[in-house]
Amino acid sequence: MRFRNTLTLATLLFAATPLLAQNAVSAGADKGGSGAPSAAADTTVKATKPDSAAAAAKAARAALLVNPIVVQHVRPADARGINTFEAPKDDKTPYTGFKLSWGAAFAQEFQDLKHTNTASAVSKNDATGAPYNANQLIDIGAGFNNAVANLFTNVQLAPGIRIALETYLSSRHHNEAWVKDGYILIDQSPVNIPLANALFKYATVKVGHFEINYGDEHFRRTDNGQALYNPFVGNLVLDAFTTEIGGEVYLRKGAWLAMGGVTGGEIHGDVINPGKRSPGYEAKLGFDKQVTPLVRVRLTGSLFSQRSSESNTFYGGDRGGSPYFMVMENTQATTSANAWSGTLNPGFKNDVHAVMLNPFVKVGSLELFGVAEQSKGAAANEPADRTWHQYDVDAVYRLFGDKAYVGYRYNFAKGQLAGVTTDVSVNHNALGAGWFLTPSLLLKGEYVNQSYNNFPTSDIRNGGDFKGFTMSGVVAF
Repeated sequence: MRFRNTLTLATLLFAATPLLAQNAVSAGADKGGSGAPSAAADTTVKATKPDSAAAAAKAARAALLVNPIVVQHVRPADARGINTFEAPKDDKTPYTGFKLSWGAAFAQEFQDLKHTNTASAVSKNDATGAPYNANQLIDIGAGFNNAVANLFTNVQLAPGIRIALETYLSSRHHNEAWVKDGYILIDQSPVNIPLANALFKYATVKVGHFEINYGDEHFRRTDNGQALYNPFVGNLVLDAFTTEIGGEVYLRKGAWLAMGGVTGGEIHGDVINPGKRSPGYEAKLGFDKQVTPLVRVRLTGSLFSQRSSESNTFYGGDRGGSPYFMVMENTQATTSANAWSGTLNPGFKNDVHAVMLNPFVKVGSLELFGVAEQSKGAAANEPADRTWHQYDVDAVYRLFGDKAYVGYRYNFAKGQLAGVTTDVSVNHNALGAGWFLTPSLLLKGEYVNQSYNNFPTSDIRNGGDFKGFTMSGVVAF
């Protein structure tokens, strides 16, 4: 019955989207919006205007449906930002003085997942002293998850100098408003010195509390309410996402990118126990080129290394939490405290050393994105580092002028848990599809199946599996 109800809802929603999109297109054609005109109207336009004039008119209509970009070197929050990675160095936005720009992203998810496991019973006592089985999975069913939202603020202070602030207005881990990050981005020399001006033709400096630029997956993942860039609903099993305090320096020339950075290595700033802390070092080297009008190739390699930490959050710094609510959690779990359901944190709280390779190829409407990652680390009380490997392949095909897409993801992670001598692994398969009703409005769905292998019988994830449908409505502007 649950499967049938979910399938019915999914069918109705996806059946409705072409009609809604058609209505939006018709309205755009009638009122100067970005929707494509009918074939008859298109023929008339081409018969009376040159192709360049028709293209300009189409671009003008499209601009009516998106938030105008008034601040330099910004990645658009809507569909224009898809497959954009680092904030653009080459920017066509002119400097016209001090500017304040606002944006936001909202996501509402419907979930119908079921989970099973084969773990042995482990008796514990709850807050009242009553015993319970800590390996008994909580009963979950179909329903809506908490709505989540991000607020974006960008300020143009001077030519090529931008201040960014992002706030989680609501998230799974923090229902109250919570600042995610804030930083200054400098793409133009603040002093008019010839040498500095020449350097900043290629250089970018980022300083503050920011999302560290390790790998390329963090540009495609769901970040709380900003789920528009992600063609799927969930993120990687090992989700290397965190914000830290520090600085990054970029050098970009043509297709080449190089970055080096130093951070405090933790999500919070602190000055106590200095002997237990060391800086975090990050680097990235990459190549990104539109080889032909139909072919784009990008390849980057990234690393992050920290020798010691009081509380490293390299794989556990996402305060937005996982989009999969309450999977593989026990009967005492709560939505906010158990915010990372479905992901795996290897527990490298003291030291972590990670490298990631990301190929990206776009040929026409087909996109292929990959992850090959190795990481090792440990908690402070462990005598030796443990190692994890992760691989991911995403294939996405975009349809109808990028207004819709279908995709498949395979994600595999394997490594050692603390105190366990044999490797465990997680397999993740997802089929996704989405429809952009406008560049800022996305309806997407996913069928996911994730299984846990070789976990100890005393671990709740022993023989674990969750599967089912999720759907998400996203607005980002």
